[in-house]
Amino acid sequence: MRVLGIDPGTYNMGVGVVDAHGSDLSLVHVSVLAPRRADPLPARLHAMSRGLGDLLRDLTPGSAAIEEPFVARNVRAAMAVAQAQAAAMIACAAHGLEVTGYTPRQVKQAVTDYGGSSKEQVQAMVRALLEIDHIPGPADAADALAVAICHVNAGRALELDLRE
Repeated sequence: MRVLGIDPGTYNMGVGVVDAHGSDLSLVHVSVLAPRRADPLPARLHAMSRGLGDLLRDLTPGSAAIEEPFVARNVRAAMAVAQAQAAAMIACAAHGLEVTGYTPRQVKQAVTDYGGSSKEQVQAMVRALLEIDHIPGPADAADALAVAICHVNAGRALELDLRE
């Protein structure tokens, strides 16, 4: 199973692709789509959507997962991230992929077994689970891989539930 994980943002969109074979995970691709910061939001969203479409065409994942925006005090920032999320979802839909959303807490829980984990703990577990020698940077890249791993784990849990 090949899974695309997306960490949406208005300046940087983390993209990670993971292959899962049984209990083994392997890194296929990790990058950050980063359009020109000076461009207006619609142009940045278009550039990220187009770049994501190119990756989808080249890497052909079977499913996609995206981190949902965290809404706390800054509703304006959450709304902007939601727009980036929508741009990513449209790119995935254009390639026939269904997209599953996960909250930041769900991603942390799936990767570290604790929903209140720090970014550093999540990054360390991503490195360990993928058996790579370094933590992919910047943080958006590692976060995208964590989202992909979360989706793989959610699929495994669903398979176990169906067997019972």
